[in-house]
Amino acid sequence: MSRPAVVKALWGAAVLVLVAGCSSGGTEDRPGTAPPTSAPASATAPASPSGSATAPAGGRVAVTGTLTEGLKSPWGLAELPGGDLLVSSRDERTITKVDGRTGAKTSLGEVPGVVPGGEGGLMGLAVRDGWVYAYLTAESDNRIVRMRYGGAEGDRLGVPQPVLTGIPKGIVHNGGRIAFGPDRMLYAGTGETGRTGLAQDRESLGGKILRMTPEGRPASGNPFPGSVVYSYGHRNVQGIAWDDQGRLWAAEFGQNTWDELNLVEPGKNYGWPEAEGRAGKAGFVDPVAQWPTSEASPSGIAYARGAIWMAGLRGERLWRVPLAGAERSGDPQAFLSEEYGRLRTVLAGGGGRLWLVTSETDGRGTPGPGDDRILRLEVS
Repeated sequence: MSRPAVVKALWGAAVLVLVAGCSSGGTEDRPGTAPPTSAPASATAPASPSGSATAPAGGRVAVTGTLTEGLKSPWGLAELPGGDLLVSSRDERTITKVDGRTGAKTSLGEVPGVVPGGEGGLMGLAVRDGWVYAYLTAESDNRIVRMRYGGAEGDRLGVPQPVLTGIPKGIVHNGGRIAFGPDRMLYAGTGETGRTGLAQDRESLGGKILRMTPEGRPASGNPFPGSVVYSYGHRNVQGIAWDDQGRLWAAEFGQNTWDELNLVEPGKNYGWPEAEGRAGKAGFVDPVAQWPTSEASPSGIAYARGAIWMAGLRGERLWRVPLAGAERSGDPQAFLSEEYGRLRTVLAGGGGRLWLVTSETDGRGTPGPGDDRILRLEVS
């Protein structure tokens, strides 16, 4: 059930809203004025802000229900074998199992060593071969750890084991998304922590997309020998997904002008801080799609039904980017505008099914009754 605008308005009066923008305070999604009146929960979207008069036919979203609610600062989402979900709480440092049919929640406990602060904390999750992987902020760095889960552990997490350490940390721009690719390698999106020079420094793990074995070693075929760096020149990557041909896509926050969706190729330079959005500069890769920063602030992405689906934080909407191979086949379309507030994570569930996680309790939203929640979506 969509959250009525009147509820959001009443609760908003009692909540402190951060108003500093990226250009002055470095925040991840530049909170500002509310978008226009919301669209229906199931509708064909209007044209995108790119200036085209019409949007491509076919894009539709239906919210078929709320799986669960009452989550606090949810960030990462991963599906277990059998269909249940794991969701992380950035600020509470906990992981919760959510029954994929009933929405019943089971706490798996707090992850040791997490030090929340600013945009850091317990963030991305991934699951593989009896391990739960987590991207987290520790005392001295951002890092990826893994914990045994299931089997003899039951509904408990094992002791965290380091996979990759030494990712720069900051109050802002910590990245945090992790996922296993079709090649069974582990990928991670990182941020440059507000130190823009890190993005162009190939010796730094900040402002990069990383590719590694499940144990954290540089994966075979990486573009820079002996390094986990896969691509560089990124500002703050929080969305990674693969299409049905195995191409890697990533969403990242811009600063003042353009948020981006990029087709990621090994060894390529995506321009930050020398380029933001389409710059047409030699040596830099231009994004496949871009948005004004007020309309996106992208976090998680997923691929389904021939399109990338991108969750927007400040933009408070779900974007559809239709694809034809490695190119965009039409203008991006916006759905659910201001219906559910800030949107953090989107996860493909097979066919045209998506899970969508809201982010109203992260300190920048206006939480109402039931926030935050996981929504069931059917898309086409």
